[in-house]
Amino acid sequence: MIRLINLSMLRGTKQLLDRVNLTLHPGSKTGLVGANGAGKSSLFAMLRGEIHADSGDLDMPPRITIAHVAQETPALPISALDYVLQGDAELCRIESELAGIADHEGHAHAELLAQLEAIDGYSARARAGKLLAGLGFSQEETARPVSNFSGGWRMRLNLAQALMCRSDLLLLDEPTNHLDLETVVWLENWLNSYQGMLLVISHDRDFLDNTVRQILHIERAQLALYTGNYADFEEQKAQRLALQQAAFEKQQREIAHLESFITRFKAKASKAKQAQSRVKSLERMERIAAAHVDSPFSFEFREPESSPNPLLRIENGSAGYDAANPILTGLNLSLEKSARLGLLGVNGAGKSTLIKALAGERPLLAGQLVEGKGLKIGYFAQHQLEHLRLEESPLWHLQKLDPTTREQEHRNYLGGFDFRGEMATSPIAPFSGGEKARLALALLIWQRPNLLLLDEPTNHLDIEMRQALTLAMQDFEGALIVVSHDRHLLRATVDDFWLIEAGHVRPFDGDLDDYTRYSQDLRQSQQGDLRGSVASMDRRTQKREEAEARQRLASQRKPLEKELQQLEKKMAPLTEEHARLSQRLGEEGLYDPANKDELQQTLRREAEVKGLLDEYELRWLELHEALEALQG
Repeated sequence: MIRLINLSMLRGTKQLLDRVNLTLHPGSKTGLVGANGAGKSSLFAMLRGEIHADSGDLDMPPRITIAHVAQETPALPISALDYVLQGDAELCRIESELAGIADHEGHAHAELLAQLEAIDGYSARARAGKLLAGLGFSQEETARPVSNFSGGWRMRLNLAQALMCRSDLLLLDEPTNHLDLETVVWLENWLNSYQGMLLVISHDRDFLDNTVRQILHIERAQLALYTGNYADFEEQKAQRLALQQAAFEKQQREIAHLESFITRFKAKASKAKQAQSRVKSLERMERIAAAHVDSPFSFEFREPESSPNPLLRIENGSAGYDAANPILTGLNLSLEKSARLGLLGVNGAGKSTLIKALAGERPLLAGQLVEGKGLKIGYFAQHQLEHLRLEESPLWHLQKLDPTTREQEHRNYLGGFDFRGEMATSPIAPFSGGEKARLALALLIWQRPNLLLLDEPTNHLDIEMRQALTLAMQDFEGALIVVSHDRHLLRATVDDFWLIEAGHVRPFDGDLDDYTRYSQDLRQSQQGDLRGSVASMDRRTQKREEAEARQRLASQRKPLEKELQQLEKKMAPLTEEHARLSQRLGEEGLYDPANKDELQQTLRREAEVKGLLDEYELRWLELHEALEALQG
């Protein structure tokens, strides 16, 4: 169990957490959400012991094993498989001690072998290989040196290393940013079988819906825990805000009434005492804040100046980087002005290659690309952030793009992307990746394109910005082609899909759910050799694993069942008492003036009992959900 007790944390002068309290239970799966800069990554750093709270307490188990994804990967000469095995620190320690032990130290050697057996060390390489296969590595690639992989694939290696760790707490910060759709689905399935406590930062609402059972929201230096997935969180938050707004409006009416009385009668001697009493009531009143639900983002695509039809077409084309070995061949495509397309395919299949060819960033290796008259392309990809001038401001970039428009109009437009006040005129060098991506999108949208080419546009964007972009794309009047692993964005903005596979592009007849089934079936068939090697583990090892799994399940169920029994014992007398109190409150005689004291005591006790029952019933439901999840 992890507890934050009256905890506060500052970074510089900014208050990230202000006297918060939180309890996270073993086996819980929690999604951590909040605006960029709210303190999500700082909370992770505090849990890892890298930074400390300014006041209050962080209560964590003394021997907890924490796994997280490293942000840097050194260019090591060791193989990908060996790098992933380093994620299991205890395995590495045992193997290192075995390698250094002398032949005559038989007793110590036997002890180390017993430890290796206890942590299932003999199957470690098979488990590491299975992780790598799930994350998209071929069997040949598992033997390649780490230094041979690109940045995105090294991040996958870091993720595999974190998953290899036999952890009690797994911290994942935006784990899907470098993954394709197929691998995101695999990761969801892996996390659903993870037995430890999971805490994940993600702006992918579908990923959160499929992996977590509660949402921890950071807002205004406070933590609020919501039961359920992200969709449940949105509904509960809306209800909470509605109640808060209703309470705020009621209090405002009461304040107005008191202030009116004070204004009218404070000068009258006969009413001065009553007026002074109301002044004190106002001073003692704990003010309720108005509910805020507005997104900081508000923008839309302006109507394109023209829209040729077709916008462009490719005839007998091939694309890639080497004419002798093209990535895509046989391209015969025509893009209509009303097209709304999503590109599907595994990483490396050629999605970005096609986007670059359509954008004119990389000319075709063969064939012809014919553009319609008046074609205006808006192209977004992560590498384009490198073309921004770090020493210049958002306003400078927009004025450079369009020097004829008034500055105030530029400022108003940038405000829709949450570049307000000094931020609009400050150098962008210290901006986060998400803020730079927002600026690049703002510059793209200003140019009124009639064809949008978006390659992973939501990477580094928070949920509010993703939703604003989704709504703007829904109203976009031009054509668009999108590459994204954000299923919510794809479902909401595209009508058809193209599948890129085996060097060819073809229409995909189905929706995202159909593609998920198709890709997972294909992946499983391609990994037959690996599954065969895992399945060939001797029966003794399998039996031991099954027995250990049953033992783990029983050990996890036992404390939950014990707490459930204790809870039911507490609830039984309270339920009877509540029934008696409710019956008494229904009797007319209780409301006689002579029974005034009894009435007040009964009302007070009924409220106390009802509060306790509500608290116990909520925990009762949580325990049943946890037991059902374990059973599943």
